[in-house]
Amino acid sequence: MAMTLREYLRSQDIDYEEVRHPRAVSADHIAEQSHITGDQLAKAVMLHGDTGNRLAVVPGSCDVDMVRLTELMHERLRLASEEEIQRHFDDCDPGATTPLGQAYGLEVWVDDRLTAEPDIYFEAGDHETLVHMSGRDFQKLMASMPHGHFSLHH
Repeated sequence: MAMTLREYLRSQDIDYEEVRHPRAVSADHIAEQSHITGDQLAKAVMLHGDTGNRLAVVPGSCDVDMVRLTELMHERLRLASEEEIQRHFDDCDPGATTPLGQAYGLEVWVDDRLTAEPDIYFEAGDHETLVHMSGRDFQKLMASMPHGHFSLHH
């Protein structure tokens, strides 16, 4: 688990468990190998906008609706480059970005589909570990973050 993430969770007094899984990169494979649904897996997508970088968090079974998010944020957006992602998440493996971007100084936008899940799982900063916590604790961590409906089932 990335040290920044571990320290952030400790500072927020959140109960969580680390769940090991066979090395996987795509959200679909991670969910399948971990025996969870894609709706329970919170996937982080880093975006670059006119005012800088931020994170969009959607269920693993979905993609980010860039048109809708552009409307919500009132600025042009594009997917961040691998270099931009690594610069922010320097203690995470490439492609294993955690949705708790606030631990890394990023604004985080959370999709409303994640609010109904009783359990949430997400990347711990590597391709072999998930963080598991209650949906209630995940909502507590995301309470001050902007949210809306901006995911599309793929």
